[in-house]
Amino acid sequence: MAARTKSAKDRPSYRCTECGWTTAKWLGRCPECQAWGTVEEFGAPAVRTTAAGRVSSAALPIGEVDVRTATARSTGVPELDRVLGGGLVPGAVVLVAGEPGVGKSTLLLDAAAKAADEEHRTLYVTAEESASQVRLRADRIHALSDHLYLAAETDLAAVLGHLDAVKPTLLILDSVQTVASAELDGAPGGVAQIREVTAALIRASKERGMATLLVGHVTKDGNIAGPRLLEHLVDVVLSFEGDRHARLRLVRGVKNRYGATDEVGCFELHDEGITGLTDPSGLFLTRRDIAVPGTCLTVTLEGRRPLVAEVQALTVDSQIPSPRRTTSGLETSRVSMMLAVLEQRGRITALGKRDIYCATVGGVKLTEPASDLAVALALASAASDTPLPKNLVAIGEVGLAGEVRRVTGVQRRLAEAHRLGFTHALVPTDPGRVPAGMKVTEVADMGAALSVLPRRSRAQAPRSEE
Repeated sequence: MAARTKSAKDRPSYRCTECGWTTAKWLGRCPECQAWGTVEEFGAPAVRTTAAGRVSSAALPIGEVDVRTATARSTGVPELDRVLGGGLVPGAVVLVAGEPGVGKSTLLLDAAAKAADEEHRTLYVTAEESASQVRLRADRIHALSDHLYLAAETDLAAVLGHLDAVKPTLLILDSVQTVASAELDGAPGGVAQIREVTAALIRASKERGMATLLVGHVTKDGNIAGPRLLEHLVDVVLSFEGDRHARLRLVRGVKNRYGATDEVGCFELHDEGITGLTDPSGLFLTRRDIAVPGTCLTVTLEGRRPLVAEVQALTVDSQIPSPRRTTSGLETSRVSMMLAVLEQRGRITALGKRDIYCATVGGVKLTEPASDLAVALALASAASDTPLPKNLVAIGEVGLAGEVRRVTGVQRRLAEAHRLGFTHALVPTDPGRVPAGMKVTEVADMGAALSVLPRRSRAQAPRSEE
């Protein structure tokens, strides 16, 4: 009771300057004397100003600042280095966030073992598992090193004690939401605890020149859990994405003070761990000797990396009054728009009464408008039961008026398609420089794009009865 009374006295209160009436909340009009604008705050802590103090180091012209101490060091995982901007900078704090089971711990444990050597120790602190569980995973993915140290702690003071004992150049904490400080009240994962833990580790990283990788949780919406301040405090924020039913994993840079944020690292998750993919386009393609109706290839950009992906479509007679519209890896709204454009501008009217199934191969998600033309051609090919020409890729955004619009990075997309052996491409007008030996057809609208289908088969495309 005494402590509670004391805290109540320390709170600021409000008093009327006319009659002396006091209250705990501010009011525009005093209810005692009915005077306006006389209620003012009193009892608040005095405002203090900070006097100038001794500086830790003298200010230098920016051209004389030594940058050798901020040189990035490779993690041993090339795809992770790509996203980080060349590697880990000493003193940098990186937040890696992703859904449960996507492979965050597996990737960081592999990077911890590869980055450890005689001159650079690595400390892996697990707060969600026991040390023996992490050791079993390390055996499975072959991530063992004599210079990789492992500790299971949930107390911030203990983690800082391990830093004094091991003196690592790389710290990995899994995860920041499960570590708490005994100096603060509240359960681990709370706003105050996350702020305190992150701030303490940032101070330790900057003072020691130690790179730190923090594993973060995400909410059900896919956002990073905890206060938004967490993303502002750290130097780099990486998002680990992937469907748990697919092998592909993507690491995107959301924030990076040491490099670009438009790079994407591609990984393949398998039973023996996780490996980087320098050429991931093979996961998104189905190699076949005979062309199949309803398939079309496109080139999407993941950051600055072009990836060749395959779109598949299937149309069948509907057995219910309201035909189905099912998509996987594609936005349902954009597929519906392509169906409307094909029916109105392409004169393929039978699609409205048929079940439509549209999906991508390999678990890739196509969200950019540059895949519109490939989706439309796959649907038209499925409706007419006519395969598109082999080695054809389609790139372009389709508008509601049926026009094919230009997209960014056409030259990079064509170069990637040519590298993989594709010889024919449908692109919007004025594509720029074209790879030698590749046939590029410029199309201005859906009518010109649909001309790649054989005339006889397009004439036999099913139409609705009027």
